[in-house]
Amino acid sequence: MSVRIAIVDDKIFLAKAVAEKLSFFEDFKLKFIAAHGADLLTKLDENSNIDLILMDIEMPVLNGIEATALVKQKYPQIKIIMLTVFDNDEHIFNAIKAGADGYLLKETSPDILEKGIRETLSGGAAMNPSIAMRTLKLLRNPESISNLQEREEISLSSREVEVLEQLSKGLSYTKIAENLFLSPSTVRKHIENIYKKLQVNSKIEAVEKARQNNII
Repeated sequence: MSVRIAIVDDKIFLAKAVAEKLSFFEDFKLKFIAAHGADLLTKLDENSNIDLILMDIEMPVLNGIEATALVKQKYPQIKIIMLTVFDNDEHIFNAIKAGADGYLLKETSPDILEKGIRETLSGGAAMNPSIAMRTLKLLRNPESISNLQEREEISLSSREVEVLEQLSKGLSYTKIAENLFLSPSTVRKHIENIYKKLQVNSKIEAVEKARQNNII
């Protein structure tokens, strides 16, 4: 019985490289390649007879993590393996939280990819050893998960990050305004927004919390 697979990747040459790995196995049938999450959802609306999706993470329009959550809501029977170059804790945690069934790196060999696909279709969770270790570490250390969740909730604009970086150097509002070509009142407004978003009441708290969450 054939395994119907879709690839989602905005870089066509990488998608084709994955397709080539799949071509080694006769029962793997590539149904389509989607350029991003939104393209995938459109194609699934036309034909959802897919067993498994190999999903990239960083893509325009709709990224792989957002797309995974939406696919799992609408088509819970479809298995999803993240196939990406990213092996950091945040991406792994967010992918699993979104409902991903497995997480493999793009450098994975055809044999390991095949094994991962079959394992996932049998109810397992395909993971490279390094990813499995990171996942175990996350599960054993609940504090690191809460830090990731907190970081996810803090969303500063690029301008606010610039202001915060200047603030961390101990510069006055006037000096920050000069350096960033802003008026002092605009800087003050940015700092008010930063305090609100970080849920702090002072410059020292703001800088400390930003550093804890790797914002600056």
